[in-house]
Order: sequence, then structure tokens, then C-alpha cells
Amino acid sequence: MAFAPSGLLQGQRFTVVGAAGFVGSRLCATLRARGAQVWAPARDESWPWHGPLGHVIYCAGLTADYLARPFDTVRAHVSHLAEVLQHGLQQGAIDSLVYLSSTRLYDALGDGLAQEDAVLPMAPANPRHLYDLSKGLGESLCHVAGQGRARVARLACVYEGPGDADGFLPALLRQVQAARGAGTGVVAVDSSPYFARDYVHVDDVIEALIRIALRGREPVYNLASGANVSNAELFAYLEQRSGCRIQALLDTVPGPVPTISIDRLGTELQWRPRPLFDVLDRILDTDPGAPISC
Repeated sequence: MAFAPSGLLQGQRFTVVGAAGFVGSRLCATLRARGAQVWAPARDESWPWHGPLGHVIYCAGLTADYLARPFDTVRAHVSHLAEVLQHGLQQGAIDSLVYLSSTRLYDALGDGLAQEDAVLPMAPANPRHLYDLSKGLGESLCHVAGQGRARVARLACVYEGPGDADGFLPALLRQVQAARGAGTGVVAVDSSPYFARDYVHVDDVIEALIRIALRGREPVYNLASGANVSNAELFAYLEQRSGCRIQALLDTVPGPVPTISIDRLGTELQWRPRPLFDVLDRILDTDPGAPISC
């Protein structure tokens, strides 16, 4: 989906924190391709607080290894954000700030519709909630100290394709690709068919982040597809497309997960993400001879 011709971002200044990461690197490439001026500070680089930062998009954070690196997690999610907000706003250097959080914060809500104004249950004694609490504190800083210029974007499971370094879906696509290439026909997956996730493509995420930075008015936005896809549905789809049989090694039945509401972004900013299987169809149809390649 195209937000605007690239020329309309000429003269716009963006600062991308966490530009070396999955979302940050692709965001920088898109912004530059559309003519924006982009500063992507390295992790320990000094900031020019007296100069304009423009629209700051804060992509820094930890996901899979947050428990192994608790201090780095808090620094990325909270401490560095506090420095950016405090000094950037004091100097009038920030036009807007978008803080990337996660729809993981809704997990404990159970079944139902997760909207941006939901009350989020968090338990400090639960190790998993180190992630939730640190993201929640980052969100709170944006609300309390953002002077109306800071907004929160809660991201679901972001993917691009089998080349992604992390994530269940890219790893599964690579497994199917390898099995098909080797002619084995069977893929053993260390997961349960009952797990379900909301998948949103990175291109749609980047489009939404740009819209929020330039035109957003609400304090929090959900960036998701708005539909959960179970592993069982995903396995059946890939079996049909690849001819491989997918064998789940677990039969765990997790608790219910909420459906993420995306009405706010759709209504305010006319954002419509593509469903997972539509994107996979496009990827697989691009090269029928190698159906699991980008």
C-alpha cells in the first residue's frame, strides 16, 4: 500500500533509534527511498540535542533474549527513551516520537477483543512480565512526559519472509523449503497446532509508523492484522502449497488469546494491512518453481 509519492517526504527529517534491527533497518531504507532526511544513531553515539531531530521513531528493544539480558532490556525499553524524551523535548528538537511497543501486553487478557484503551494486567513476580513491565513503563513515559508529541505503536508478530533472522514463521518457511528441496516430504515442527498468532508484514508496519509519525493524534495504536492464525491453519496452508507433510511435535493447548483491534488505525489513518495468506500467496506465486522463497 502506498502512503504517498516519495517526493512528499522530501524535506522531512526522521531520527530512527534502533536502526540496526529488523524493523529499524527497513524503516530507514523506506524513508530514504521516499526522499526523507534520516539520522540513524549508533547505540553509543552522542546525540546533537541542540539540533533538530524531526520525527523520532524509537525501534530499539529486545525480544527473544530479554530474560538473559534484563539490564539491557530495561535500558533499551526505558532508560534510553527517557534520555531522548527529556533532552529532545527540552531543546525543542522533536516534532513527534513513535515508541514501538508490543501486543504481547494483551496476552493476559484472554479471549475477546484487545483495544488500545484496555487495562493491562501485569505481575512483577512473573519473569515473563519483565518484558511487559519495561514496555509498559516506556509507554507511560510517552504519555506522562511526551508533551502530546509522543505516541505508542503496539506491534504484533512482524515478518517479511524466510530470510528473516528470527521468528517462528520464517523458521517454518525455511524448514518447508529445505524439506521440499531434499525431497524428504516431512517437516517436524517443535510447536503445537493449537498456538495462534497475529502476523503483520513489515511493509505494512513501516507504512503505519510513517503515518503515525506525520499524522497520528491518538496516544496508542495497534499495528496488527486484526486476525489470529493458528498453527493448524498455517500447517494446512503450507502442506497444500508445498506438498510436504507438517508434523507438530507438541500437543500443548494454550489459554485463549485476544484478537487485536485495528479499528483506530483504519478509521483515523486509513491503514489496511494485508492478511497473512494473501501475502504468502504473493510470495509463493512469484516463483512457482521455488514456492518458499521471496
